[in-house]
Amino acid sequence: MAADPKPKPSRLGRGLSALIGEVEGAAPYEESPDGPPKTDSSTIDLKDIRPNPQQPRRHFSESELAELAESIKSKGVLQAILVRPDPKESGKYQIVAGERRWRAAKQAGLKEIPATIRNMDELELLEIGIIENVQRTDLNPIEEAEAYGALMKRFGRTQEGLAESVGKSRAHIANTLRLLNLSETARTHLREGRISAGHARAALGAPDPDAVVAITVQKGLNVRDVEKLVKSSKDDGSIEAVAKRVNANDKDVDTEALESDLARALGLSVDIRHKSTGGELRIKYRDLEQLDDLCRKLTAKRSS
Repeated sequence: MAADPKPKPSRLGRGLSALIGEVEGAAPYEESPDGPPKTDSSTIDLKDIRPNPQQPRRHFSESELAELAESIKSKGVLQAILVRPDPKESGKYQIVAGERRWRAAKQAGLKEIPATIRNMDELELLEIGIIENVQRTDLNPIEEAEAYGALMKRFGRTQEGLAESVGKSRAHIANTLRLLNLSETARTHLREGRISAGHARAALGAPDPDAVVAITVQKGLNVRDVEKLVKSSKDDGSIEAVAKRVNANDKDVDTEALESDLARALGLSVDIRHKSTGGELRIKYRDLEQLDDLCRKLTAKRSS
């Protein structure tokens, strides 16, 4: 029985500049056995361009788009977008890289946009879209995890292969993929920035990650708090009871130093309780005389 032919090496493990070098005016990719990929630079009507259905980035900041649109009105589109011929509609094109520029150009009232046209398959379309966004830190953690998951599920990519392609460590790929174990509710909290990827990974170690995430959002816990919450919950199994204890967590060195400075200045005990959503400053006094003295100190500069 003949041995399987050697798999065709990916052309995608060389970084963003090599992947979309044509956009910057670089030479096209190296020749393949079937000849060089078709590459053409031109100006295309915006109405003939479609978004990439495999675009891993789902959220585009309206304020950032507005800023880019204003820049385009003034300076034009300084960097061409990368497109491929639409496989389903002749004469139309599909965005591979540069959807934000395309959206902003439409918002700026342009009728056409500079573009580089390249033939590519579905794997290249998805992987280049991921690499462009990941290397420019445009994806939120869930979008990044879902994009990696799609590459592994649909195209059989390994964690090692992904790491090489996107220029990340294998540990980063593995830790990001863990986020796919979150429930949809927890994913929404992460997607909308109410928790970080660090919060989410810590919560996944709990018997009930959703309960941990809910408390984290409610109480504004930091990652260290969540780690303590998860550890304690494994011991006694009561998330709510542990949450109350975690809320009185050890303070970091900077907070303790600030408490000491304020205590020396005021001559009273000071307690700072900081959370990601804000915090409290508590000053303890023993009697009305101390309260009067505190009020005088706090109002002294205003009245002077």
